[in-house]
Amino acid sequence: MGGHLDIIALLAIALGLSMDALAVSVANGFSIKRLKVRHAVQIAFFFGLFQAVMPVIGWAAGLTLTACIQQYDHWVAFGLLLVVGVKMIWESRSLEWDEEKNNCLYFPTLLLLSLATSIDALAVGMSFAMLNLGIVVPVLIIGAVTFLVCFVGTEVGDKLGDRIGPMLGNRLQLAGGIVLILIGIKILIEHIVLKI
Repeated sequence: MGGHLDIIALLAIALGLSMDALAVSVANGFSIKRLKVRHAVQIAFFFGLFQAVMPVIGWAAGLTLTACIQQYDHWVAFGLLLVVGVKMIWESRSLEWDEEKNNCLYFPTLLLLSLATSIDALAVGMSFAMLNLGIVVPVLIIGAVTFLVCFVGTEVGDKLGDRIGPMLGNRLQLAGGIVLILIGIKILIEHIVLKI
């Protein structure tokens, strides 16, 4: 069964992880001409699906390592979230949008972007295993939150067009990285305080 994180922490992790996909969704919204609702649903579905599947893979891999590093599991979880967060913050400095290469209506591109924006969730899934957390509820929340924010992001991008500016994607990615680092610090503090 395993332990659990409170719902606020899970929602924060889900939002943090979804920022990459949201940035791509918003950019697609204002770059795709004659965007239809079904396009937004398709984009959101694939991002949500991959964001939900990757933590399961990471969690399964993490379970095999847990016995070896049980004494340091909270440090490993913190380290994974820190690395993912710093990576997102670093990438937010130079996020560039190539409309032709990143058009989610081209199916192979959609699959590739879904995979690329969900790699970070793999590490988060590993951290869940290190902390002996269940995976079903987090995966459902992460998938649902990613679907919702990507659907809304695509529609918002479509409605606002270029007025939202190219900096939005960078800011979303920056915010996501900060959230994941803060969650990592929270986990570390809770484990250290509980041991005292």
